[in-house]
Amino acid sequence: MTHHHHDHDHDHHHHDHHETPSAMSFDEKLAKLLEHWIKHNDDHAENYKDWAKKAKDNDMTDVAAVLEEAARITLSVTKQFEKAANLMRDA
Repeated sequence: MTHHHHDHDHDHHHHDHHETPSAMSFDEKLAKLLEHWIKHNDDHAENYKDWAKKAKDNDMTDVAAVLEEAARITLSVTKQFEKAANLMRDA
């Protein structure tokens, strides 16, 4: 069984806000989540790109192409989160 390694923190508790999470408004919670999801997705996309390069270097061009596509799709999801965050800022 292969182990899954991440270069980023999966701690979903946000201690950088002085209020308790329940005291945060819905807008504040959603804005924090969108910020987290954007970074999280970008981290994953970079990881996929790194592994695509490694796969290419190991003559696994088909695998590399699939990983590059996964990175592209992940970044398109990030763009959707960014659109949502911008809509919230403009509201």
